[in-house]
Amino acid sequence: MTPQIEALIASERLPENYSDMVTQWWRPLAHQIAQWRKDAGRPLIIGINGAQGSGKSTLCRFLEQALLPELGLTAITLSLDDLYLTRAERDILARNVHPLLRTRGVPGTHEAALGQSVLDDLVAGRPTRFPQFSKALDDRLPPSDARHVKAEVDVILFEGWCVGATPQTPSELAAPINALEAECDPDGTWRRYVNDQLQGPYADWFGRIDRLVMLRASSFDSVLRNRLLQEHKLRSASPDAPAAMDDDQVRVFISHYERLTKHMIGTLSGSSDICFDLDDGQQVSRSRAC
Repeated sequence: MTPQIEALIASERLPENYSDMVTQWWRPLAHQIAQWRKDAGRPLIIGINGAQGSGKSTLCRFLEQALLPELGLTAITLSLDDLYLTRAERDILARNVHPLLRTRGVPGTHEAALGQSVLDDLVAGRPTRFPQFSKALDDRLPPSDARHVKAEVDVILFEGWCVGATPQTPSELAAPINALEAECDPDGTWRRYVNDQLQGPYADWFGRIDRLVMLRASSFDSVLRNRLLQEHKLRSASPDAPAAMDDDQVRVFISHYERLTKHMIGTLSGSSDICFDLDDGQQVSRSRAC
């Protein structure tokens, strides 16, 4: 391990054996990205897809801060989460389109046009800035907290739970997939709106991705179990934390993501350039080039 890797493992509070993950999976991925960048001869956008708790943010930190710099490449991470619409904007969507759009997460609750322009600026080497989103506040932070990027970069890591997702067919949308959809979206207005976003602005947005890497969960049940575990740890560490949810609230919240998560587990691994299969404990079990 390099000192930089050791420092990242410590700062992320990861187990010491996470170095094995870096050696076996992430360093070879960095070499593959470097080869893609060399072959392209220009800055590349690498999409990183993974369900909640899959480790995509951690992977991006290791790639950006250690593994790609080892190979002489500069990188920056753009998180889909930072492009969420403000709470006020989602309130307008909730009133005008469907109440479920008040909850952040699904396609249609991000500022896709801004995301497209940020990626375009980064690839062109133009100075740009992008917002920061606070999940604790459930709102975008003030413009003064925006992240400024002035230097050119070799690799843009574009990470998010639905990065690269494709729309479903009308027949797939017909029946509710869970209690949330059955009770709150019986006529399918919400799920059709989300799907229309994937066919329109998000297709343009995700179409900018040069290569897609997927951290593929074993099942939606494993995603839910991991999300519950995360919330238990949060409540244990800070019982009065405003962001903490009880188990029922977690189940309702994660239900907003169930349809698209299952769709991606079933379809996206075949269209990604590299797919890392995760076991029930969210550890990589194997990688596949697609």
